[in-house]
Amino acid sequence: MLANLTGWHALIVLAVVVLLFGATKLPALAKSVGESMKIFKNEIKTTPAPKPDEAGASSLAVSSTTAPADSVAQATPAEHNPTV
Repeated sequence: MLANLTGWHALIVLAVVVLLFGATKLPALAKSVGESMKIFKNEIKTTPAPKPDEAGASSLAVSSTTAPADSVAQATPAEHNPTV
């Protein structure tokens, strides 16, 4: 898909970016994008991975709260029929 892009395409995209943002705002834009990427990478590195014990405990809690099918009260058709 990107094999058909040439240097001319890159120059056209660069010209459009300069026209949209202006040459004076481009350094500030590049700096803010770089700082955002740096913060994002640091957050990914510092986020602890979930422990297998925590994942297993949460799945057990979900499965233990579900009620068995025979304990669920069954409604009679007369209760759902508004004409009776």
